[in-house]
Amino acid sequence: MPGLVLDVRELVVSLGQQETPIVENVSFSVEAGKTVCLVGESGSGKSMIANAVLGLLPSTQLRITGGDIRFRDDSVLGLAKTAMRDLRGKRISMIFQDPMSALNPVRKIQTQFNEVFSAHRIEPQGGRDLRMRELLDMAHLPDPRRILDSYPFELSGGQRQRIMISMAMALNPDLLIADEPTTALDVTTQTQILHLIEELQRSFSTAVLFITHDFGVVAEIADDVVVLRQGRIVEQGRVGDVLKDPRHDYTRALIGAVPAWRPRSGGLQAAPIISARALRKTFKGHFTALDDVSIELAAGETLGIVGESGSGKSTFAKCLIGMEEPDSGAIAVHGTDIVPLPRSLKRRYRHCMQMVFQDPTAALNPRHTIGRTLMDVARVNGSARSAERDRALCLLDDVQLDRRFLDRFPHELSGGQRQRVCIARALAANPEVLIADEALSALDVSMQREMLDLFDDLKKKRGLAILFITHDLRVAAEICDNVVVMQNGKAVAKGTPVEVMMAGRHPYVDELLTAIPGQDWFPVGSISSGDPRPDLVCT
Repeated sequence: MPGLVLDVRELVVSLGQQETPIVENVSFSVEAGKTVCLVGESGSGKSMIANAVLGLLPSTQLRITGGDIRFRDDSVLGLAKTAMRDLRGKRISMIFQDPMSALNPVRKIQTQFNEVFSAHRIEPQGGRDLRMRELLDMAHLPDPRRILDSYPFELSGGQRQRIMISMAMALNPDLLIADEPTTALDVTTQTQILHLIEELQRSFSTAVLFITHDFGVVAEIADDVVVLRQGRIVEQGRVGDVLKDPRHDYTRALIGAVPAWRPRSGGLQAAPIISARALRKTFKGHFTALDDVSIELAAGETLGIVGESGSGKSTFAKCLIGMEEPDSGAIAVHGTDIVPLPRSLKRRYRHCMQMVFQDPTAALNPRHTIGRTLMDVARVNGSARSAERDRALCLLDDVQLDRRFLDRFPHELSGGQRQRVCIARALAANPEVLIADEALSALDVSMQREMLDLFDDLKKKRGLAILFITHDLRVAAEICDNVVVMQNGKAVAKGTPVEVMMAGRHPYVDELLTAIPGQDWFPVGSISSGDPRPDLVCT
């Protein structure tokens, strides 16, 4: 086929001595200038196929036992290690999900760019410095000289991901493999990254194999789509055909898991557990992270804090929970301002708040079993040693996990299961307020749906107040009673989801809504005061 870059034929990847198929009879192809999306939940085999293409499968555990992978006209199976190394990065490049893990934290960006050229013994025309600046300009990164002289931790998540894309495109590869490159990014940064990949693809006629779990992203970027479940293809075809008329129940379930546009119309009226008044927080004397932010949170209420990365959402949560001290303002817990209190008294009041973080893998001790993690918290919070195990088992029941997980380690659980453990650990302290800081953003869409249902269930059973931090207005509209939208440290919009998103809304709210991917297929409806119902969503 003219322009055929990648051709995967009846691929089988097997595990262990018994050769148990993990990926079975997978076939698809990618042409120059086209984008094929591999779609499925965690564990569906998407990343395994990408690793197989690049020859990165761990040879002691997984191996290709059937089929073929052809790049251009040649099979990549059986290539010598040196030939495969020459292929990687030069003709086939990969963008990984987490740029912070993919970049070396102790080397400046310029050094890491130089390693790309040195590894392939290539001196770009005009010199390396010129080529680096050209790539950063193409990625729309401001002040390339400063970026090159920075370490990864000095840059935002979106900037780090743009740098990874620039490095991947440095040698003009024929094939770009993007493995969930936008999953943990806010919607505006996500849209920018998707547009950047499309722009670079048009410039170089690059073939793109894009791995994702989100059909909103698929609708935005794909030419063809391959739906995977448990290592097998259940559906594939042109993206419009699959979205318009999905044939398999699993495809319909994935499409249905894209957050729908069902905003709640009424807030709650009750005495607040926590009220924050005019909080301000400045870092390094000049960067204002919070500027006059106020909220109230009552029992049984879910309050959404929505905004891009850097809007002040997480700083606000850290001020509430005591990980940061505000420069000014008041934080009242059951009517008592705790800001001027001694630290020991603050801890007593803040005991009613617990936080669930974005990355459950980093939040759990990899050397402790789930049982020890939960029992340690139960013991600190007054459970008798004889009752610790029973308490831990009850917590697993609360978050709908099998009791057998008590003796497992975090690495033996899926991402969604680990996040449920983090919620159980937070519940072990018997909090009145649960703070979920982007707790869903690293999970696939079906897991996100399960977690939203779990939060709602816990709120009803325990009368919890939930502070729900997210970058996705659709999710906030669906689960939250009230919403605060933040931009550059300021609260620019407040009210019920319908009030915040109705006609005449703040321009920044429009910006967030417009950035949601796939709106031709999953449109964000316009809401007016006379008609609180959103437009229908294609699910």
